[in-house]
Amino acid sequence: MLPKSEIEYVIHPHHAKRVDTHCTNDPVEAEDFLMGLLSIGAGIRLIKHDGIELEGPKADQMYRVAADRLASRLLCNSLGLDSSQVNHRFGFTA
Repeated sequence: MLPKSEIEYVIHPHHAKRVDTHCTNDPVEAEDFLMGLLSIGAGIRLIKHDGIELEGPKADQMYRVAADRLASRLLCNSLGLDSSQVNHRFGFTA
């Protein structure tokens, strides 16, 4: 059985070429994993959903959600705000 989401990535894209794959059936876990990859500057090669590579707007939407959540988390932590304050001031959702 295929996992719902697969993310192919390279942890240190400037130093290594080994591609790893993270598989999950939980869409929130996939977003959390993307957030982690974005926060460390990992190379994200592709995202698959139900075995089919996401391209264009569908892939961009996943990146956007992960980036928004990451930005919101960083602002909450750095400025001591709660998620509703971050949403009101910066437009990021929690």
